[in-house]
Amino acid sequence: MPREQKRINVKRNPDADIAGLKSYASLLKKYDFNPTTEGPYQKIDQATKNVKNLFKPKSKKTTKPVLRKVEEDGKHGEVKAEDQMNDSMYLCPVEIGTPPQVLNLHFDTGSSDLWVWSTGLDGKTLREGKGRKHNVFDPKASSTFEKVGGGSWRIRYGDGSRAEGTVGLDNVTLGGLTVESQAIELATKLTPEFSSGAGDGLLGLAFGQINTVKPKPVKTPVENMIEQEDISAEEELFTCYLGSWRDKEDIDHGESFYTFGYIDQDVIARCGGGELWYVPVDSSKGFWQFGSEKAAVDGVVVERPGNTAIADTGTTLALLSDTLCATIYANIPGAMFDTKQQGWIFPIGTPLRKLPKVEIGVGDRLFEIQKEDLGFAPCGKGMQYGGIQSRGDSGFDILGDTWLKGVYAVFDQGRKRFGVVQRVEGAQNLGVGGR
Repeated sequence: MPREQKRINVKRNPDADIAGLKSYASLLKKYDFNPTTEGPYQKIDQATKNVKNLFKPKSKKTTKPVLRKVEEDGKHGEVKAEDQMNDSMYLCPVEIGTPPQVLNLHFDTGSSDLWVWSTGLDGKTLREGKGRKHNVFDPKASSTFEKVGGGSWRIRYGDGSRAEGTVGLDNVTLGGLTVESQAIELATKLTPEFSSGAGDGLLGLAFGQINTVKPKPVKTPVENMIEQEDISAEEELFTCYLGSWRDKEDIDHGESFYTFGYIDQDVIARCGGGELWYVPVDSSKGFWQFGSEKAAVDGVVVERPGNTAIADTGTTLALLSDTLCATIYANIPGAMFDTKQQGWIFPIGTPLRKLPKVEIGVGDRLFEIQKEDLGFAPCGKGMQYGGIQSRGDSGFDILGDTWLKGVYAVFDQGRKRFGVVQRVEGAQNLGVGGR
């Protein structure tokens, strides 16, 4: 029978280093797309050391271009840990093992691995991790832990960064709901790009086919919740609410949370009692991918035949086509594309009334990005990095926190559909990124 569930309150990471270019670099790494904009991060052919020309037809090659940083002198530098924003903005406490060990994990609908810092890491990494306040899972301290013989996992990105390790089974508790014999991926090696980040690992909420465990993928926590009937057959889903809201007295309610197995009706009521809008999800690539064939800027609809988008809680920005980006920023006073930032920027302190109303399609309906989230982070000289940037040659939009903070999102895994309701609690105070 389904067990009692409660919200999993999200913890804001106080040490997060919010920087637009770093965040964009981390997305280039995660999704391995080719930039179509000028800037320091480009795909370099390892054999020729030439920047990949994105404006000529692709030719056959024996080597795969990898992400490199183009220095001001034209040399090709490595993408280092400090070049990427690994300090997740949102972390969620998760209990693993018996007695429970609490680890703060990054919930990510763009991946399917549940991996954690473990005592199997080398001494240097563990010492550095403790200095960064990482919690480390000790399988020997859990009476319910079972090692999976022959199980291994490896996450590798286009810049050469990787995390890898062994696999075990243990109990995982999310918001009072315990998933038994859940596969846990124990890190035994983390390159600096992983080890320098905040949090104690990652909990993937995408579909299981992109899980990296060998010799065969393991079930994700949500798949096990469904199989073990931890959540009801009517609500085989989880929901996501990111960002704070202000009431009529302008009191800031700094709550962000996830729920598993139920939809928070209090939030629906606070969103004006609007009905959830659902669209079917194409999970063939493992993502929460849906049709998004139109957008609108200040009420002017932009048709985008065949376009799709994915909802990714592990992404800070919203990545859209170059054409749509140009249309949006043409409506923001003083906005420009900065090649040094490899992104669109505009003046800090721009009044909300002068910012355009930007809406992104979910199926046949449009959902607005909160104006205060059109700005992401300061980038110098009185300018801020925009929350909307280029998706490069990616075949789909990537809708991260910039867009998700404007909706209450329902990830219905049982029915393979994605649901949203527009948040209408009122605008937050002016400020960079609305934070």
